[in-house]
Amino acid sequence: MAARSALLKSSLAKKYWMAITGLFLILFLIVHLAGNLTLLRAPEVAGPMFNEYTAFMSSFPPIKIVSYLLYFSILFHAVDGIMILSRENKNARPVNYAYSKPERNSIWASRNMGVLGTAIFVFLVLHMANFWFKYKFTELPMGPGGEEGLPDMYGVVIAAFSEGWYTAIYVISMIVLGFHLWHGFESSFQTLGLNHPKYNPIIKFVGRFYSIVVPALFAIIPIYVYLNL
Repeated sequence: MAARSALLKSSLAKKYWMAITGLFLILFLIVHLAGNLTLLRAPEVAGPMFNEYTAFMSSFPPIKIVSYLLYFSILFHAVDGIMILSRENKNARPVNYAYSKPERNSIWASRNMGVLGTAIFVFLVLHMANFWFKYKFTELPMGPGGEEGLPDMYGVVIAAFSEGWYTAIYVISMIVLGFHLWHGFESSFQTLGLNHPKYNPIIKFVGRFYSIVVPALFAIIPIYVYLNL
């Protein structure tokens, strides 16, 4: 029991959990992006499709179970990554080397994962307050979708993206997310011991492709909505 407790409290165990939750969040982003891409369609099509997508994500039992896992993953990944691992890494090297050139041995994103992660977490709080909280805890007007109409999350999203300040924050946050993923994707595989030399080029290519394309597509959506209002 003591050994198990020590393992769970160890920095290595926390890094494993961070890698696992990170990969889970990477998979979730694909699902979330697929739903959000419906916003690029004509309003008469996008409205009911997006409202039906939102209703499905909040009512289908397996998805609801996964959503709780998602909330836990976000909190664990953010809190453990920003507050605990950063502190332990600092304590592990209390005195800086007399001669240190970190930029020669690592990319900028890997040296600033704490800053990038903090910025993403702040954005998530704002994002969930604007959308998730309103859907769960406020009475939304009915909009298109289903047989008798559905809570109009499409209208909420369009209203949010009609604000230039929010669209700007969203786009900047997606750029930050891209930098975070640029290092985090490959790092997760490395932490879990899945970085066999034979597959490293594939993992690196997929990670680079994902970290550019997925955040870019997320960023395009609010820009498109804002410019077409």
